[in-house]
Amino acid sequence: MNPRNNPAQGRTPVTEAAVARLAAQTAGPVLLPGNDGYDAECASYNLAIPQQPALVVGAAGAADVQAAVRFAAEHGLPVGVLATGHSALPSDGALLITTRRMDGVVIDAEARTARVEAGVRWQQVVDAATAHGLAPLNGASPTVGAVSYTLGGGLGPIGRTFGFASDHVHLIEIVTADGELRTVTATDEPELFWALRGGKGNFGVVTALEFALFPVRRLYGGGLFFPGEQAAEVLKAWGRWTAGVPDELTSSVALLQLPPTPEVPEPLRGRLVAHVRIAYLGAAEEGERLIAPLRAVTPPLIDSVTDMPYSAVGSIHADPPTPIPFVDRSALLREFTPELVDTIIAQAGPGTGSPLTVLEIRHLGGALGRRPEPTNAIDLGDAAFTFYTVAIGGPDQAEAFQGYLTRLLQAIQPWSTGGRFVNFLGASDATAEGVQATYPPQTYERLAAIKRRSDPTNIFRVNHNIIPGSNE
Repeated sequence: MNPRNNPAQGRTPVTEAAVARLAAQTAGPVLLPGNDGYDAECASYNLAIPQQPALVVGAAGAADVQAAVRFAAEHGLPVGVLATGHSALPSDGALLITTRRMDGVVIDAEARTARVEAGVRWQQVVDAATAHGLAPLNGASPTVGAVSYTLGGGLGPIGRTFGFASDHVHLIEIVTADGELRTVTATDEPELFWALRGGKGNFGVVTALEFALFPVRRLYGGGLFFPGEQAAEVLKAWGRWTAGVPDELTSSVALLQLPPTPEVPEPLRGRLVAHVRIAYLGAAEEGERLIAPLRAVTPPLIDSVTDMPYSAVGSIHADPPTPIPFVDRSALLREFTPELVDTIIAQAGPGTGSPLTVLEIRHLGGALGRRPEPTNAIDLGDAAFTFYTVAIGGPDQAEAFQGYLTRLLQAIQPWSTGGRFVNFLGASDATAEGVQATYPPQTYERLAAIKRRSDPTNIFRVNHNIIPGSNE
């Protein structure tokens, strides 16, 4: 049997009566295409990838997830999971489990831990943790799902200080392919624990995570926005500057092509800008000294870098909070040189007609470059920077976007490691070959072996799919 197709031969057919029996077992809704509420239940952040599953289950708790997984196994359906849909993949023909109702957050201030359920968004965790003077290793966007983000590694605004979010997970509750709810830790099922932290949704449906929090109350952070005409100078200055910054300083630089809408601050409307994002965990006075070379490049259009409470960390990147249609592609860079900047500007700078809304480079290193104990499946090798691009537009523009992005990635190839960060792997790159290239060969082989043991028929394949390894 081909585990990628997992045919339903010999399985129980999906009938309305079978669906009704499933609905009787679940607290949340069970909906077929055409049912009232189906479209709203399947709504995703990325509007360019509409979700059209054969069946959607709005899980209200772990028991609903168990019932849904057992139903899918019985009827030969692949299983997909949708929390927020920031990195959604097509779910056509699948049983889709939505987790937004599973939104519990429990903070143990004394132990400095958080327990979050599958549908929790990062702002919920930030708000709950900062009330106790603590901070999670959240994503740049407050609306991203905490669980899916962490399963893919989790590269956030204070990552250079503390590492990837997946480095600090203590416990995982997961429904596996047999429909059982398991508790996985470093001492209980250590191989599965290793694989889940970096293997995304390949090994089951994670219903809850427990992870560490850190004693962070404030930071010196924000953004420096410069005219696009000076983008080359800004990018080169930022590249030189990153070589000497301490681990307490995490930053990125982006070319932004912002629309001429009232939501965009007037100096930035309808123009190309270079945006340097800063998050420094030291004193504000030292942060001001550290970023002085960037402020000196050219007068910024907007300078929002200031001392702020950690609860405002989402304002640094200021990602769109509402759903949008987009195409994204990415790469990892071993270095960020003036020659690479010239290549980027030639492809996406002023006057190029670039369709990109965002072209971002994030600085790695610091704790991100040190292997945690216990280790996990995230290993970016010799990458020193990430390279991530977004073009906003509907499916009718996708082909043109993909052509442009392919040319851009080819142009920067001399500086690329050839790998990718799994959380930044766009839908068009989430092929078998693309996913395999995301991991070092030995890591992928280990993941595939664990997949074979935990999900031999590949029921969990509506994701950045790891194909079960052979028995040889």
